Order: sequence, then C-alpha cells, then structure tokens
Amino acid sequence: MTELSADTKHHARPHPRPGSTSQQTWRFAIAGLSASLVGLGLARFSYTPLIPALIAAKWFGASDVVYLGAANLAGYLAGALAARAVAARIGAVNALRAMMLLATLSFFASSTPVSFMWFFAWRFLSGLTGGIIMVLAASVILPHTSPARRGIVGGVIFAGVGLGVAASGTLVPLLLQQGLQQSWYGLGVLSAVLTFASWWNWPAEAKADAAPVHQAKQRHTPTAARALLIQYGLNAVALVPHMVFLVDFVARGLGQGIAAGSRYWVLYGLGAIVGPLVTGHLGDRSGFGPALRAAFLIEAAAVLLPTVSTAPASLIVSSIVVGGFTPGIVPLVLGRIHELVPHSSEQQRATWSHATTSFALFQAAAAYGFSWIYANTGGDYLVLFALGGGAVVLALAIDLGLALTTRKA
Repeated sequence: MTELSADTKHHARPHPRPGSTSQQTWRFAIAGLSASLVGLGLARFSYTPLIPALIAAKWFGASDVVYLGAANLAGYLAGALAARAVAARIGAVNALRAMMLLATLSFFASSTPVSFMWFFAWRFLSGLTGGIIMVLAASVILPHTSPARRGIVGGVIFAGVGLGVAASGTLVPLLLQQGLQQSWYGLGVLSAVLTFASWWNWPAEAKADAAPVHQAKQRHTPTAARALLIQYGLNAVALVPHMVFLVDFVARGLGQGIAAGSRYWVLYGLGAIVGPLVTGHLGDRSGFGPALRAAFLIEAAAVLLPTVSTAPASLIVSSIVVGGFTPGIVPLVLGRIHELVPHSSEQQRATWSHATTSFALFQAAAAYGFSWIYANTGGDYLVLFALGGGAVVLALAIDLGLALTTRKA
C-alpha cells in the first residue's frame, strides 16, 4: 500500500520530496515565529505602552509599575535557566505549546487588578514563557533545517519579536481606545489564535546527533563558545539604552513630546521585524563569524549615533538599525554556535541555553545599572548611549582578539 502510494505520487509530481521538505521547513518556521510573537513579542513589549493606562486607571502606582516590569525580566531569566529541565521532563515541543498557552492565560489573568502580588506573579510567568521559548524554539526547528537555510529560518522564527515590538506601538494604542481591560482581552485573543493555529505545525521531535563529537575539530571550541556567551551578553547591554530610554530621550530629553517619541518607537519596531530576516540571510551567504563581526560594527555605530547628532535623520537611522539588531543578532549567534559546535546537537542546545541566560543576566543588570547612572548624572541620556556603544565595541574587540590568538596558535 505504501509503495503503491509513493509510486502514484511519483508519477503525479516528478520531484515531491524537495518541495515537501521546503514546505515543511517553512511550516516549522511559522510555528516558531508564532511562539516568539506570543511569548517574547507580546508578553514583553506590549506592557510598555500599557503602563500610562495602568497608572491613569489607578490599578497601580508609578513605583509599582516599575516593579511589575522588573518581574517580567526576572521571569525571563528564570525561564532561560529552567528551559532545558522543562524540555527534558515533558518534551521540547510540549513545553513550547504549554508556554504559549501560559502566556495567553497571563493576558486574561491580567485583565483584572486582583492585587499587586497577583499581577506580579502573572508578569513573572509571562517572562518565564519568553525565556523558555527563546531557548527551545530554534533548538527544535533548526535540526530539521538544511545548513544553507539556517540563517533565514532563524530570522523568520525571531521576526516574531519584531512584530511584537511593532504591535506595542500600533495595536496596543488601538486596543486602549476600547478600554484597559479590553486591551488585555484583545492581546489574549490574539495569543490564543496564534497558539492554536501553530499547535500542529511543530516538528514531531528533534533529530538526534548525526555523528559523534570529533575532539580534534573542537580544540578551540570551548574558548570560542565561552567568548561568544560574553559577547552576546555585552550585546544585550548595548541594546538597553534604546529599548528602555529611547522614547523618554526624545519626549523629555529633546523636548519633542510623547507623540514624537512614540513615532521613533514604531520605527524601532519596523526595524525589528526586518532585522532578523536580513541578518539571517547575510549569515547564510557570508558565514556567521564574518556576519557577526559586521553586525557588531554597524550596531556600535548606530548605538553611538545619538551622541554625535540628534538630528531627525540620525535618530531615524539609529532607531531602525538598533531595532533591527534587537532580534537580528539572535540568528547570527545561533548560526555561530552551530559553526563552533558542528557535530553535537545536544551541545548546541546547551550552549544556546547558556547564551540566552547570559543575555538575560547582562540585560537585567544593564537595565538597573543604567537607571542608577541616569538618576545620578542628572538625567544624562548621552552617557547611556556611550556606554551601550562601548559594550558592543568591546564585544567586537573580544571576537577579533580571539581570532588573532587562534590564528597565531
């Protein structure tokens, strides 16, 4: 029966297998995009434009809102640390489905201000879903993707983060016109649709390691991998000035008002949608090592640009480029891990988990550290942009220094 069916398909379609494989790959990628949109894009970034409404509706005070934002960051770190254990317990695909359901539930649970601790717990859980999804989504999908397409497929997966950033500046204000409670409902309905639409599009299971680890080929891998974890963390530091302070810098620092600040945030979001697709394609074409170095260089210039000029053209370029690298750096780091650890999918997953944890730690530390610096420098935004640019310059210096040391060895 199976042979007859295969033969019939062969005559009906001369080359079924490549097309089928390609279609399957993109189906997996869209499932990953949906997961990153729900658990990372919406669960994290939709909270920012809701903050003024939460305060205006007297759900929480201004200081409480800050702690609720921090709860999401803490949850993200916890998720990054717990992801592999959760996957080992219930399976990676089941974990991803469960996290999308939990993120959806968190929106509906947040629609009523039961208490501060109730809201804090759900903001923490929404962050937890993002951390677990960040670690597992690509690890589940990329083993089913040909090496030549890993960059662009990774870019599609994490374009969901950019869509969430864009939605935070466009969809959430529209929902708020219906009311604060209705906004949480709207985000919950959107998340539910994405969760169930992607439910059956995940791979059945991750592929096993294709070959044993070759020790001779990995002589320099541990050092390079450890360096990459630090570089990825420094990159997280570089993103904080724009992620946290961009709107306020334009609105109050430059005196242009909240509306102008929001427009730059939308540009940041548009860059975040396109960024991972561009960087993923670049990684596929040029190799992830060279692409990552180029990304660090361009990102450093874009982060530092406001310290040189605050003209509208400069701020537009800076917002779009840094927005692009917010999720755009992810497929490059993922691809670089696959280059550094080419023979062990388990080691790749472990390294990516450590990288996500490093990113979360550095980002949380920078968010609090930069807030302290801002408060103790009389509100000097340019110092923050300079420190952020310096962090990514240091990441590039580490990469170049390691390359020179390895070459001499």
